[in-house]
Amino acid sequence: MIPIDSQRPDPDALLARVQAGEQRDARGRLRIYFGASAGVGKTYAMLSAARKLQAEGVRPLVGIAETHGRGETAALLDGLEVLPPKQVAWRGRMLPEFDLDGALACRPGLILVDELAHSNAPGSRHPKRWQDVEELLDAGIDVFTTVNVQHLESLNDVVGGITGIRVAETLPDTVFDRAAEVVLVDVPADELLDRLRRGKVYQGEQAGRAARNFFRKGNLIALRELALRRTADRIGGDVQAYRVEQAISPLWQSGVALLACVGTGADGEQVVRSAARLASQLNTDWHAVYVETPALQRLPAARREKILQVLKLAQDLGATTAVLAGDDIGAAIARYALAQNIPRVVLGRAAPAWPWRTPHQRRIAAAAPALDIVEVASAEQSFSKNGDSHQFTGNGSSRKNGDCHRFSGQAGYGRYVLALAASGTVALAGLPLAGALEVTNIAMLFLLAVLVVAFRLGRGPAVLCSFASVAAFDFLFVQPTFSFAVSDVQYLITFGVMLVVGLITSHLTANLRFQARVASHREERVRALYEYARELTGVLQGEQVVEITQRTLAQAFRARVALLLPDAEGRLEAAVPPASAEGADSPDPAIGQWAFDHAEAAGIGTGTLPASPWFYLPLVAPMRTRGVLALQPEERRWLLIPEQRRHLDTFAALAAIALERVHYIDVAQEALVQMESERLRNSLLAALSHDLRTPLTSLVGLAESLAMSKPALSTMQMDLARALQEETVRMSTLVANLLDMARIESGAVHLNLQWQALEETVGSALRASRTLLAGHRIATALPADLPLVRYDAVLVERVLGNLLENAAKYTPAGSTITLSARVFRGSLEVTVADDGPGLPAGQEEAIFEKFTRGERESAKPGVGLGLAICRAIIEAHGGAISARRGGDGGAALVFTLPLGTPPALPEEPLDERQIDR
Repeated sequence: MIPIDSQRPDPDALLARVQAGEQRDARGRLRIYFGASAGVGKTYAMLSAARKLQAEGVRPLVGIAETHGRGETAALLDGLEVLPPKQVAWRGRMLPEFDLDGALACRPGLILVDELAHSNAPGSRHPKRWQDVEELLDAGIDVFTTVNVQHLESLNDVVGGITGIRVAETLPDTVFDRAAEVVLVDVPADELLDRLRRGKVYQGEQAGRAARNFFRKGNLIALRELALRRTADRIGGDVQAYRVEQAISPLWQSGVALLACVGTGADGEQVVRSAARLASQLNTDWHAVYVETPALQRLPAARREKILQVLKLAQDLGATTAVLAGDDIGAAIARYALAQNIPRVVLGRAAPAWPWRTPHQRRIAAAAPALDIVEVASAEQSFSKNGDSHQFTGNGSSRKNGDCHRFSGQAGYGRYVLALAASGTVALAGLPLAGALEVTNIAMLFLLAVLVVAFRLGRGPAVLCSFASVAAFDFLFVQPTFSFAVSDVQYLITFGVMLVVGLITSHLTANLRFQARVASHREERVRALYEYARELTGVLQGEQVVEITQRTLAQAFRARVALLLPDAEGRLEAAVPPASAEGADSPDPAIGQWAFDHAEAAGIGTGTLPASPWFYLPLVAPMRTRGVLALQPEERRWLLIPEQRRHLDTFAALAAIALERVHYIDVAQEALVQMESERLRNSLLAALSHDLRTPLTSLVGLAESLAMSKPALSTMQMDLARALQEETVRMSTLVANLLDMARIESGAVHLNLQWQALEETVGSALRASRTLLAGHRIATALPADLPLVRYDAVLVERVLGNLLENAAKYTPAGSTITLSARVFRGSLEVTVADDGPGLPAGQEEAIFEKFTRGERESAKPGVGLGLAICRAIIEAHGGAISARRGGDGGAALVFTLPLGTPPALPEEPLDERQIDR
């Protein structure tokens, strides 16, 4: 019986599926028309589907469609909107390419992009067309495209082995696997050959060459099988995903993780591709590792870069990559497999080796008997470049044309010269001591020389020193001297032991030296990371983060470093220009802007503008991307090392978090300063308004008394008295506004909430404002069935008065001011609209700020507090207020008050006559 808990869905898996679904919803959908070879009808099927969608109301855009002169296919383009190609100059001629920027500017719902594996012309934004499609998908645009089976990276060498032709244009299998739909376009081999003969695949001489080379019946049958199998694998994955999502039955863990072992030979790519195919078929994760021993560390830089390129290929195919350090390849692989819980190891087939050399397969099996080991056949000789068939096989041996371990330059040979010099020095120093010391003691001096040479110069010079020391010891100190003849057979044992001890000592010392160097490098990286994190904990300004980051990373990675930070509008600019020699280039802001906008790495070592000498890494913080880290390394190779890249990612994450922390420190400081300044201003306004209110009230009374004084004033005196009265009343109103604003913001105002009818409050506001509205036409639109609303009648009347005053102030005489109300979305919506000049552009929100006026330099009275008071009152009621352009071109100010359930009205008592009835 299955336990109840085991039938419950995994919360982490459910969350992962939800997050994956959200990501899929944000991206466009990719449909791939998949075929075994050219000519099966992929483009025709894609265009036919587009025409069908167009008939259903969808407007597809043809980004690029390669018809190859096929009339039937070209006819399907009639009636479809076609994006003009972009002309790219290359070697004196113009090449038509897909216009990515034009497609993004059009933003169609669906775009057709033929030949997904196509290589773009040099100078394009992306080297490959599939990267253009990825950018379209990230922009939310659906894409239809086409792919042949030979263009899948994991099948590239298989197709090459079948057809004898290695296809250069490939795309990662992850692009194929992430597609929302895969439509198989299948044609039997005989039918495809018939189409080729009739000129429906290629034209003229091109068709003849294809029939003689690629389009042979056996090739087409094999390619068709590969396409069917790959499609079946894809469908099997879809079925399994559906069963998990629908919880039809518990998921059986039929897939197992794989570990691909990359060696120094040409079969590294073969192992990687085979592991990628196995992982795809098993629907499982896989890893790829390279074990760097002391001997392999002395490989030439070109060979080591080739190995790192193979690891980069594995990473592109979806693997987790790592470079391991150790002196035993088999033991290192076994340790990694056990630590990562990987039960299956894939490596190249063992070649014949010396009897005393244990193949890596047996070493791995001995170290971890539970591991399954899968051997991959070596790559074909015909696919190795320049006839070089150097292969890394299961026994760790190297078979190559030429000496790849030879050290180039004087420095390599100089170490061996020094080894011979050390042996000679010990021999010369021992000659005067020959009579005073035993021969065994002199042999110890030679062993000491071997030990010193191994520690200082490495294994190779130490081996040479061992042989030279045995020869010198025999020639100079063993009787008969100055001859290699041996009088006592026992000395042969001495020679043998001395040679073996020297070799073993040199080997152990060289290994110790290598491990010490590796440990030292790791310690340096950890110390640099620790010191960097410690320095960042105390910074309070962005400039400090930039200075510390540039200095630390320049030392840690031996590179020029620059930080590109966004301005207020999101445009990047260099915070501090990188230190550079005269004539050195600076980071390209355009590439940095792309990396910032897409939150993806770009530049050297990536798939986006890899020709750039700079590497651009976005600084992604928890809340948003804070900038871009730009590096120009001294050596391109180190970017390919997985450990170095992860180390750099850690630095970038710390820098991003530090920049975000500094940003929020600035935000907090600004908020604190703003709060203090606001409090001080409110206190000042309250004090001023309170002290001015009493004398202003007296002035208003005196002005009224002066106008009514006896005997009657002359006409001029009366005009002056009335002007004095009006200005005094206006000043008193301004002071009252200041005091009310201070009281509202201090929380000293308590709302007297009562269930009110809006019509009564509107009538009171219109009566109070009749003097200001004297030159305007007033219209009201209040439905009779407006519900009761709970609000403070005095304050809402103040709001209506301010809105009416604002409309009268900023509209010419004779304008119409309309006051209307309605019930909208659970609120009472009140609108004061006019047919005047309208609001200033972009000031819809700013006019509600304190001391903000509709016209900056104006003779109209006011200090810009009326609308700010309105907002404070309405928000205190739980409503909202906004401004917009009116229907007749004027301004409309709208506020809402929340509705509620008014209390039930008490029933009237029945009189006696009603009771009798």
